[in-house]
Amino acid sequence: MESKTLDAFKRLSDILDTLRRECPWDRKQTMKSLRYLTIEEVHELSEAIVQIENLKSKIEKGDVDDESAKSQFSNFIFQLMKELGDVAMHILFYCKIAEEEGLFSTADVYNTICDKLVARHPFIYDKENYHGESWEQLKTRESDHRHVLDGVPDSLPSMVKAVRMQEKVAGKTTGSPDGDLGIRPADPLPDNMDERELGDRLFALVDWGRRHGINADDALSLANRRFAESISGNAQ
Repeated sequence: MESKTLDAFKRLSDILDTLRRECPWDRKQTMKSLRYLTIEEVHELSEAIVQIENLKSKIEKGDVDDESAKSQFSNFIFQLMKELGDVAMHILFYCKIAEEEGLFSTADVYNTICDKLVARHPFIYDKENYHGESWEQLKTRESDHRHVLDGVPDSLPSMVKAVRMQEKVAGKTTGSPDGDLGIRPADPLPDNMDERELGDRLFALVDWGRRHGINADDALSLANRRFAESISGNAQ
């Protein structure tokens, strides 16, 4: 790691230490009080990424002029930097609180993720004992992930949860998150849809549900639950 990166990390760490001592608001924060703020920051980070990717798409299609694109892109990049900084600050803030409470250290957090990454990449770090397992297959062998869906939080938004559950089960059963689970809609869909066409269909389904008194998010939540129950039943 570059010395300037280490210097920046130490600067943030020192600032948080000062704020915990001298700022009334920062001093009274707990993991619980920061939780909902962190969720908000992650959504803001997500929005910043979407803005950049949408602009890239417009540039590729020639939908914006060069000068306008450069200006917007510069603004979006700066916004992404800010949002990443907010999330990085929150992570270190949790570590500071944990250290104060004697739970674990910041080093413990970074070493834990390092150990996890090494364990999940045996084809790089443990080639002699690697036998072609997928990421999800490796994960389900670990003691903290006894079931393929254990790592999917119940609180995820329904659409995100549906995607993650399908990716995890596909990775476990087919060896790839892109593997075919055999799930088919009642009306067959074309195989050559792009992201925009799929989005239009999903948007139309949400509208159909609204007009018929069905909340699409609730409907998808129920489908997620049925899928999870079916996977759990098959695993028994």
